[in-house]
Amino acid sequence: MKPRTRIQKEVVRLSSGLPELTDKQKAYAFEHCFKHHAYRTKGGTITCSECGHRWKGGHTLAETICGCSCPHCGKELEILDTRKRVFRDSAYYEIITTRKGYQVLRYFMVSVICKVGQKAEYSIREVVQWWIAPNGKTEVIARLRAMHTMYYDLWSEWSDMDLRSNKMLKAYNIDAYKTYPAMRIIPELRRNGFKGAFHELTPYEFFTAILTDSKKETLLKAGQTEMFRYAVISNINLHEYWNSIKICIRNGYHIADASMWCDLVRLLRHFGKDTHCPKYVCPTDLKKEHDRLVRKRKEQIERERAEQRREQLVKDEKNYLKSKGKFFGLVFTDNLILVKVIESVAEMQLEGKLMHHCVGSYHKRTDSLILSATIDGKRIETVEVSLTTFKVVQSRGVCNSNTEYHDRIISLVESNAELIRKRISA
Repeated sequence: MKPRTRIQKEVVRLSSGLPELTDKQKAYAFEHCFKHHAYRTKGGTITCSECGHRWKGGHTLAETICGCSCPHCGKELEILDTRKRVFRDSAYYEIITTRKGYQVLRYFMVSVICKVGQKAEYSIREVVQWWIAPNGKTEVIARLRAMHTMYYDLWSEWSDMDLRSNKMLKAYNIDAYKTYPAMRIIPELRRNGFKGAFHELTPYEFFTAILTDSKKETLLKAGQTEMFRYAVISNINLHEYWNSIKICIRNGYHIADASMWCDLVRLLRHFGKDTHCPKYVCPTDLKKEHDRLVRKRKEQIERERAEQRREQLVKDEKNYLKSKGKFFGLVFTDNLILVKVIESVAEMQLEGKLMHHCVGSYHKRTDSLILSATIDGKRIETVEVSLTTFKVVQSRGVCNSNTEYHDRIISLVESNAELIRKRISA
């Protein structure tokens, strides 16, 4: 990407002047980015992954748990029982430095190939540079990378370190496995609260947060590290909670669980409580108070839903009466089986519940008439009749099964179809 702005041109110029990695920096990466193994075969032969030296070991418990030292190079090794011959691994390594007033985050891809009986082959190449100005503005210089792949380390090895678009911020926000301990920091970051810890954030997230957002800077300086971290990773609107946060800071209250505390404030606001009062926003037992309000809100929601269901039931009853009221009172019998029209939505829902089928919602069917077949008051089957063909669409017993009276019920209903037709005409 061609540099267009002043800062982009300056960053590109300064990037070319960054020093190469020192031998000490490379050695730290090779030592700390990977586990160092001793490969043990079934016969007890052990091979050092670093120098390739072989020796005869034993299958001892101490060796398996505590590892061993290579008698040739002295490297401390973890025992790995395997028959593999070639091992490959890679990891991100980070160096935090400065250049002409910019905070620079340099990311490297460190790779290792270990072949049994040979010396380990290490390689390291730079893949990303983040340049952060004192005002928090950023530019990224990186190699080309396959963005739409599941492999996080698939870089175009021969591409140039070039200026890249800020639209791909997430692709270049790398969480390095190891960071070189000697860091150089611009004074603006120390002024804004950086004391060496990143609080489980990437350096890019941490530095840009305290340079661009005064509220996050205040949280960090006030020791509200959990709230600070949550504000960065969740991207919540801090302004909504800021007055309550200030109450916590003023009263020396540490927010131990930021997500739960924000949820508590939202619930307090919902119930009309004063979120500027320490009594509410600085609870002694955050979880207990949060859970109490959650239960209260759930009960409120249930009451609201019950009221909505009652209102809907009244509306459904009116509609059902309007559309099917002309059939109410209609009864057929053959001296054993009695079939009657279901005359309310509530009765239909009870029918579905007791018979364990889905007739409870059939009151909305405009072309159907629902009847209940009983013997001596006991429900046998539920019948659906088409108001167009006057034929039985379906007749279902308990759990949608057919009873021994199934055919008899259908015959009884269809033989009395003329009575249904007359009700429509009337």
